[in-house]
Amino acid sequence: MKLNETYMIREFNGSIYAVAVESRDGVPNKPIILNDTARILWEALSDERTEAELVETLLREYDIQRETAEKDVAEFLSVIGKAGLLA
Repeated sequence: MKLNETYMIREFNGSIYAVAVESRDGVPNKPIILNDTARILWEALSDERTEAELVETLLREYDIQRETAEKDVAEFLSVIGKAGLLA
């Protein structure tokens, strides 16, 4: 899976946002606020990645249990999938 290319990451006043490159149907999209974990996963999805690869990415970045990483990845993919952000 991979992100569609309609959003890009921007940092503003210490917060990290995913911002729409273009509007949908002429209506501007709201920016999405990303925490540190979401940013890591977002950046990993700039290239084609499997869910297992995303889990491994989190395990390299954080001292967490595999079960926690799997849950975090699944939740992140669910949210961005429902928002139509996966290609």
